[in-house]
This record gives sequence, structure tokens and C-alpha cells, in this order.
Amino acid sequence: MVDIEEMKKAEEQYSASSIQVLEGLEAVRKRPSMYIGDIAERGLHHLVYEVVDNSIDEAMAGYCDTILVSIEEDNSIRVQDNGRGIPTGMHEKEHRSALEVVLTVLHAGGKFSKNSYKVSGGLHGVGVSCVNALSDSLTAEVHREGKVFVQKYSKGKPLTDVKVVGDASDTGTIITFHPDASIFTQTTVYKYDTLAARLRELSFLNKGIRISLTDKREKLENGEFRSEVFFSEKGLPEFINYLDAGAETLIPEPISVSSDKIIPIDIALQYNNGYTEKIYSYVNNINTIEGGTHLQGFKNGLSKSLRDYGTKNNLFGKEMFDKDGKLMLAPEDFREGLTAVISVKVAEPQFEGQTKTKLGNTEVSPAVSQATLSAMENFLEENPKLAKLIIEKVVIAAKARTAARKAREMVQRKTVMSGAGMPGKLADCSERDPEKCELFLVEGDSAGGTAKQGRDRRYQAILPLRGKILNVEKAAGDRAFESQEIQNIYTALGVTVAQEDENGEKHMDLSKLRYHKIVIMTDADVDGSHIACLILTFFFRYMFDLIKNGYVYLATPPLYLVKKGKEEVYCWTEEQREEAALKLGKGSDKGYTVQRYKGLGEMSDEQLWDTTMDPAKRRLRQITIDNAAQAERTFSMLMGDDVPPRRQFIEENAHYANIDA
Repeated sequence: MVDIEEMKKAEEQYSASSIQVLEGLEAVRKRPSMYIGDIAERGLHHLVYEVVDNSIDEAMAGYCDTILVSIEEDNSIRVQDNGRGIPTGMHEKEHRSALEVVLTVLHAGGKFSKNSYKVSGGLHGVGVSCVNALSDSLTAEVHREGKVFVQKYSKGKPLTDVKVVGDASDTGTIITFHPDASIFTQTTVYKYDTLAARLRELSFLNKGIRISLTDKREKLENGEFRSEVFFSEKGLPEFINYLDAGAETLIPEPISVSSDKIIPIDIALQYNNGYTEKIYSYVNNINTIEGGTHLQGFKNGLSKSLRDYGTKNNLFGKEMFDKDGKLMLAPEDFREGLTAVISVKVAEPQFEGQTKTKLGNTEVSPAVSQATLSAMENFLEENPKLAKLIIEKVVIAAKARTAARKAREMVQRKTVMSGAGMPGKLADCSERDPEKCELFLVEGDSAGGTAKQGRDRRYQAILPLRGKILNVEKAAGDRAFESQEIQNIYTALGVTVAQEDENGEKHMDLSKLRYHKIVIMTDADVDGSHIACLILTFFFRYMFDLIKNGYVYLATPPLYLVKKGKEEVYCWTEEQREEAALKLGKGSDKGYTVQRYKGLGEMSDEQLWDTTMDPAKRRLRQITIDNAAQAERTFSMLMGDDVPPRRQFIEENAHYANIDA
């Protein structure tokens, strides 16, 4: 029965005074994820990108060509550019310095004025004020009009007025900030490689801009700070060469597409002897991971140019036509082995999609399609030998697609939905709620047996994999689907093969996914790392939606067991082993033993549970893709055919790895 008196009290309490108004940057501090995506590692690094984006905007407007980024010793970030400098004069409406307005008011900035910036990246005026709000300290230093202006902030609030502290012979802005640990509770430690990947990408997308990154927390053997300078003279063609570092290319140089008729369009593409389609699209330097109208326009223009050229010059052969004379080619046939980067500049971009990274502007698609069509027609006509190579690649792709379709259908028939049952080696769990279930992909039958005995049978399933699975980076689609181990993974997970939607994007149906934690568990040695890389390559190429949704993890078994009497300490790093040895040995190198685990099979089932499988103690690393282009290059380089780039990568990164002799 409804209590009338209680309802009246509730109505009285919910009055105008109940409505909370968050002033200034309080809203950002209250709900930071709404503005920067999350408050974990990704959001932390996003703060840097927002400040750098302001400098990039100055560069795109033609006023800046150098951006210096440094990670300071205390883990604060310093970003300096040689642009015009943020205005410091009195703002007419706000009656305070324009610098303070930019740093404390949401949606304030020059990028809203078409006279200041034609296009801009970042969060459209929210960026630098958000960084200010989420930093426990921020200092803005502006060089302009022959003077140096400084203002300091904490958590979005000014600590000082704008002050003139000296004379300046240059112009530019320096923003130094330290992330607020009360907001970023997981970590406030910046990763050099993560920042380097984004800055490198920006240098390719904005040719002629010099961007440097320096890490003052780390000195190399020569006594210098770790540092890199990113500069691209040609832009996207150099980006393509970087992405295709591990591939054997089909044509000598990337094809360039450039147009400025309706909107600025910049495209570069290259064909290689691989089987993977790699297309990256950007709008105003923002990576549109869900694609959009610019991507669709590119695909349309590319397909039409190749279809028309091949038909006109009789390059397809009779077997490619059906009995009615229709060409039996699918859109994806034109993109096998293609690496492309599409960059457009749109004055007022309209974003759609789940993550707001899908371009929706309808006028962009025909503009990109026409620019691509025109450039490709010219290239094909001027390079008939190379054109023939590309068309031959298309025909081979069409034939392989037919074979792959048959192989896929075989895999589909073996999935649990068609009643064929689970793989024989799968030790399933009793729980049926996918959110509670975990699947461990384990290297070999021996480790699989140990894992089966050590697991919690209620929610942990074990699938042993025999040897090293197929390297899908070097194999056509039909071979991948014919692999028994890959078939077993599909069947155990209960998912179907990714299918293309109407926009040409491949997606999996995850509604029948049986496990929301898929854990790759391999030996802690070089072979185990290689097997883990092979499995990750398969997921990246064929089950990317699992990575995108956060379902894929790497187990991290310990490297050592340091033991003295009944005392045992598991260690995951060399430093931990040394600390444990000092602790148990009490300063002596006697009285304790060190066991080096080279394989999961060396552990007992209790040890494997305690160190690697028990949710209360284990260390799982979630696989995320913050920078798809960088991940693409790494997979292609490490798992592809070309040896020199792989050797160079290993040599450059060897000092970060512990490799057993």
C-alpha cells in the first residue's frame, strides 16, 4: 500500500533547491570520464593529447612548426610550442584575462571563431580547461608582445593573477601540469611509448611539424635522456611506409591522393603481398576508429576505379564473370593486402557511433570518392604494369575469398550453436553466465593438465592448444579457417566468424560468447612469448571485437620461487628476485634457494592456482589497443615476412627484455 505522507515528503524535498548547479570546472572534476573517456591510463594520457592538440591547431593555422613535449622528473608534463601564444589581454565579457578564460571556462577558445581556426582537433574547446581541472598543479607561460606572462592554477582554480615576469624575444605557449592523484587513482605515471606513438602519428598527419618527446625520468647509457624527434617531410606516404615496414610491397611508392576542392583531403595507399586490409581514417587528426562517410567514400572510389580499369582492359578473365556477364567481385576483393591512411579536415564535423568516432557528414563521402577515383584513374593509366599487378592481386583475392567462405562455413557448422558440441580437449566450467566465466588458452597438453587440476571448475575452463598455432599474418583466410586449433577456439568461444556489414566493416556476433575473460596462459620463456604473440595476432586479425570489448587477457606466471625453509616468495621480475633473496638471506647469499620456472608444467597445480589463476592473487594484463596504427605495424613487423625491420625492432628494444640463454 502506498504511503501518501511519505510521497508528500518526497515531493517537498525534491524542489528547486535540490537541483545542483556545478559552476566552472566543478562538473569536470565531478564527472571526469564524460570529458576524457575514463580516469585510468587512457584518460591520463589523453590529458597530454589535449594540450598538444592546441599546439597542432596553431600549426594547422600556419603559426607553429615546433612542439616540444617532455615528461619531467616528478611525472608532470611540459608542452611548449612556438605559436602565437594564448592571448593575455582583458576579455570584454568576462572582465578577466583571456588566458584565464581559456583555462577555466568550458567551450572557450579561438577554435570557435572561424577567423582564428578553419579546423581543429581535440575536444572542440573543452580540452585545455579539462586538463586544468584534472591537474593538482598547472602553470601557463605565454610569450607574446615582447613579454613573458605566467599564471598558476590548482585543480582548475587560479592561484595567482596573470603576471609579467620578464621579456621575450619569441612567441609561444608553455603548459606544465601534473595530474591529480585524487582523480587518477589507478596511476599517474606516464608511459613514454604510449605518448611516442601518438606524437609520431601526429607528425605524419601534419607534415612539416617537428615534434619532440623527452623523458627526464630515464637516462640512457650515454647519460642522455631518452628522447625522440618526430618529423615527416612528405606526410601520409611516409606513414604508409612506416606501417608497412614488415611487408613486401607490390608497387615501389605509395599512391597519393590530394584534393582541396570541397574539403581538404589527403590519402595515401599501398598494396603489399599480404592478406590483410589495413585502413586508418582521421578527421582533424582524430582517429575515427569506427570509420564513417570519409571511409565509405574512399572504398567506393577505389572499387570503382579498379573495376572500371580492369573491365576496360580485359584484365579479369572469363572465369570472373557469371553466365549473365556480371563481374563476380566483392568490395573486399579490391582491398586485400591494402594499407591506406585517409585524412580529411572538416570545419564542423558531426560524429556518430558508440564512441563518437564515426564521421557522419554526408557531404564528405562523394568528395572523398571523387578524389580517390580521379587519382586512381590517373595512376592506373600512367602505370599499366603496376595496374596489372594490382588487378592480378584482386583476382587472386576473389578466388581465395571463395575458398575461405567454404572454410568459414565449415567452422560455423562446428560451433556450439549448430549442435556439434565442444572440442574434445576443452575442460568446460559449470557456470553458464558468460560474465562469470573464464577460458584459459594454455600452451600444450602438459600445462593444460596442470591447469585443469588447479582451476576452479565452477567458472574456469581450460583449452590446451597443441604446439604453435598458425601464423595468420602469413596465411590466406582459407588456411586460417582450416586450422584445427583455430576451429577449436571458435567452437569453444561459441562465436561466429566476423561478417561485413553494409559499410564494409567486419564485426562478430558476440551475443553467444560463452566467456567474458579469455586468458592466454603460456610459459614464461621465449617460446611461450612467441606462442602468445601468435594467438594475439589471430585475435587481432580475426576476432578484433573481443579485444575492443576488453575480453582478452595475458596471464603472467612468476619467473622465480625464492625459498628458505617454509618461507616462499614468488617473483615476477629480476628486481623482485633480488629483493626476496636479500630478505630471506638476510644479507647473505646462503640459506635460500631460487627456482626458475621455465614452463607452466614445472609448477604443481597448487602453485599454478596460487600464482597465476587465483583471482585474488594473480596478475592479469588486459589487452587494449590505444593506437591501432601502431599495433598494426608491430604485428605486421613481428609476424610478417620481412626480416630486417624485425631484427632492428629487437635490437632497439632488447634492453627492455629479459631473454634467457
